[in-house]
Amino acid sequence: MAEAIEAPRFSSDLSGRVALVTGTTSGLGKRFAHVLAQSGAKVVLTGRRVERLEEVKAQIEGLGGTAIALPLDMTDADNIKKVVDDAEAAFGTVDILINNAGIPDAQRAHKMEVDLIDRVIDTNLRGPYILAAEVAKRLIAAEKPGRIVNIASVAAYRYDGNGAALYSITKRAIARMSEALAVEWARYNINVNGIAPGAFMTEMLEGMLERMGDFSKHFPRKRICTAEQMDSTLLFLLSPSSECVTGTVITVDDGQGGR
Repeated sequence: MAEAIEAPRFSSDLSGRVALVTGTTSGLGKRFAHVLAQSGAKVVLTGRRVERLEEVKAQIEGLGGTAIALPLDMTDADNIKKVVDDAEAAFGTVDILINNAGIPDAQRAHKMEVDLIDRVIDTNLRGPYILAAEVAKRLIAAEKPGRIVNIASVAAYRYDGNGAALYSITKRAIARMSEALAVEWARYNINVNGIAPGAFMTEMLEGMLERMGDFSKHFPRKRICTAEQMDSTLLFLLSPSSECVTGTVITVDDGQGGR
């Protein structure tokens, strides 16, 4: 008698989940918010540009999704904690966190002013760490499982001297943060993973293309990816299929050579 084979456990249904996404005013963050909403999650949109947040909220609601827009400055620890409070008051315990917000530095290390150094570190590393800990603390208190996905970059694994050393350093730290927090919170059924994108067409990348020209000609596939091509990786890390996947950083770079 043939052994019964269990059906695949993949599902993109996020109904009943509450997802907080940072940096949703453009680029990957905006796409992530739409994908989560269309998969059934209640989405907390955050970012500094309030008008953009409201535009994304209207788009999601126009497609039948549920979202709220909360201004967030990732350099302000009190603001970070208040956003989690407000998200919880609106939708309940946040059980999905996408730590996506980040800024480039685009300057040589020896030419950076201290103010810029602080803003890059606070936005790219300190803020995401505080936010992850705040979400995890509440999940642990509620005895609920959760998923945290931190957006790193292939810059975490390579630096070609193009004047963005601190960005590379902070993204490497985000990758290590994902690995370390996964170990700390595994006992609480909180999975912490990362995604390290290569060149995807975003507002940030458009600025780089203006400064540096079209560098995609140096890539094996001579192209720059679109935000939609990240959907499956994000949904995998939030699905039942990845229940045992924690402390992993997935490089999605279209063969551009992220490691």
